[in-house]
Amino acid sequence: MIRRRLEPAARREEIIRAATAYFAEVGFGGPTRDLARRAGVTQALLYKYFASKAELREAVFERVYLGRIAPHWLDELRDRAVPIRARLCRFYAQYTRAIFTYEWMRIFMWAGLDGDALNRRYLEHVSALLLAPMREEITAAAEGRWAPGMEDLWNLHGGIVYLGIRRHIYHLPVPEDVTPVIEASVDRFLGPLGA
Repeated sequence: MIRRRLEPAARREEIIRAATAYFAEVGFGGPTRDLARRAGVTQALLYKYFASKAELREAVFERVYLGRIAPHWLDELRDRAVPIRARLCRFYAQYTRAIFTYEWMRIFMWAGLDGDALNRRYLEHVSALLLAPMREEITAAAEGRWAPGMEDLWNLHGGIVYLGIRRHIYHLPVPEDVTPVIEASVDRFLGPLGA
């Protein structure tokens, strides 16, 4: 195995990139010796950078999941100078651009099938950071006429995310531009508001 010399930070990044691609393809159950081979390093060097497979999975989780949640999304969702429909459509346009990738979808599905806590952690994060504030904003915009439950929001969110699942898991046709689908979903959801 020919290994090129890299600075430690660059080598660590290279391993995380390789692990992301590897876990997306085979799931978290794939052996680290195969991962090391794909990354172009020895298994010993892999463990020099990551003390355990769990630590490497955590680095992938930080990069692929938490690292894609943009800090400004919450501020934009709470900007009441913008109509609620526009806020939801803007958020889901940005969110789908961030997550509709082969790696994101595949790792999420593999983790779910393995019963990995990654999914629960991410969904709890999304619920607290994005969906609960979204619920508050929709309730405020409705001025007492309607207050969606969290299950309603999960239905909206899950329906939109399912477009990415269809594309990257089932390999079914999905419109290249999902904006009209997002807008139609938001319009159906906000129906009680007459939006």
